[in-house]
Amino acid sequence: MDPSQYSQLFQFFLPEIILLVGALVVVTMDLTFGKIVSLPARQTLAALGGALAVLCAGAAVVMANAPLAGPVFGGAFRVDALALAARAGVLLLTLLALGALTGARPQRHPAEFVAIVLMAACGLTLMGAAANLLAAFLSLELASLSLYILAGIEKQTPESSEAGLKYFFAGAVSSAFLLFGFSLLYGISGSLGVPDIAAALSQNPPAPLATVALVMVLVAFGFKAAAAPFHLWAPDAYQGAPAPAAALIASASKLAGFVFFARLLWPDFTAPAPGGAAWLPAAALLSGASLLLGNIAALAQRNVRRILAYSAIGHAGVLLLAVSILGSAGAAPLYYYALTYGIATAGAFGVLAALERKGAPAQNLRDLDGLRRRSPFLAACLFVFILSLAGIPPLAGFFGKFYVFAAALSVDALAAPAGRLSLLAIAMSAVALYYYLLILKHAVVTLPAAGNDAPVRVPFLVRLSLAIVVLLLVALGLWPQPLLDFLA
Repeated sequence: MDPSQYSQLFQFFLPEIILLVGALVVVTMDLTFGKIVSLPARQTLAALGGALAVLCAGAAVVMANAPLAGPVFGGAFRVDALALAARAGVLLLTLLALGALTGARPQRHPAEFVAIVLMAACGLTLMGAAANLLAAFLSLELASLSLYILAGIEKQTPESSEAGLKYFFAGAVSSAFLLFGFSLLYGISGSLGVPDIAAALSQNPPAPLATVALVMVLVAFGFKAAAAPFHLWAPDAYQGAPAPAAALIASASKLAGFVFFARLLWPDFTAPAPGGAAWLPAAALLSGASLLLGNIAALAQRNVRRILAYSAIGHAGVLLLAVSILGSAGAAPLYYYALTYGIATAGAFGVLAALERKGAPAQNLRDLDGLRRRSPFLAACLFVFILSLAGIPPLAGFFGKFYVFAAALSVDALAAPAGRLSLLAIAMSAVALYYYLLILKHAVVTLPAAGNDAPVRVPFLVRLSLAIVVLLLVALGLWPQPLLDFLA
């Protein structure tokens, strides 16, 4: 390997190097200076250190895009518009999760929490650019192991321990399916590279073994994305994990996961899917089941986090619909929807984290009663986040749904499965309005109960973080075209 290749590798991996160095610096600073300040101050300092590392990594991602293009590290990773957008999106959502940490209930070990968040972000950024099965699996496992720890890090609470355990077991099953599918794909193609696998599957009629391999990968993806019927871990993980960890699980991990699996299942977004699209019927079944189960089951919930979890299952159905039309619509609808959904979800968990800061509960709908009087700022932010998740214009969530549904209906209209799925998704969006408006009813309309009417103090950093989320949702809703043109 000549020196120029080493320089190229260093330039590509610079964002991840910054994240790992940032994790070490945050832990070192906490061990050095953390004992002389209060626990909330330690948490704020750790979150700020982590945010600085993420910002520096984001700058490195942007700078690395100009001189690098195409395959990197022997084809294990790829630098293109989608990879750049995926890495930048993961870092943005990680930054929002760290913003939620500044207003969350103090952790016993805040520096370790931030360090694990940065390690998870490192794995997710690499997964967004992976073009090799081995590189993708290692990146995925680095992110997954970090997220398992974050979900169960509050060992003193049974809910957090249960969340971490269930998330770990579901992830282990998912990894087993994924490795089995990857091994079959390697046996069929003789290569670990995604382009080589696509070429091998496209040259010959799809063999039964190729169909089994792709369906195995799709099942593993269903576990990771919390798509029905592989969703059972999600409600407990969302409910029991610390709010910043739940925000990261619900946003950044989904964005990176959908980008990689879209690249694997449909490497060339303008050509027929490899393997004769044998996996498309299975994807359609997962999409329809997720839309139905997620939105209908959410109607019966009275826990805000579980509502968001079942809502996430419904959104996974729309994202699977976007994956199934990549050959005609490209990656822009999928990425835009995943990013805007992640931003709104991270913001909603940021509000819940701020409400839990002083140890007050923020789990059940009644805990939100009178939020408009207790904290007008948090109520206004939650109003924007929930309306974006519901798909109300002019927020980004509306345009994300519109773009996916319009692209799906443009594929042979209602004659194609994608068109019929889009009609189901539109109907389920109307159903989702009920439980979304139920959250807003408790937060904005219902009066607070006696003893639950004390004002909620929101620190400046939390206000800044939530205000940025609101501005992002408004800006992406009013001006989506620059991002869509970048991915076109």
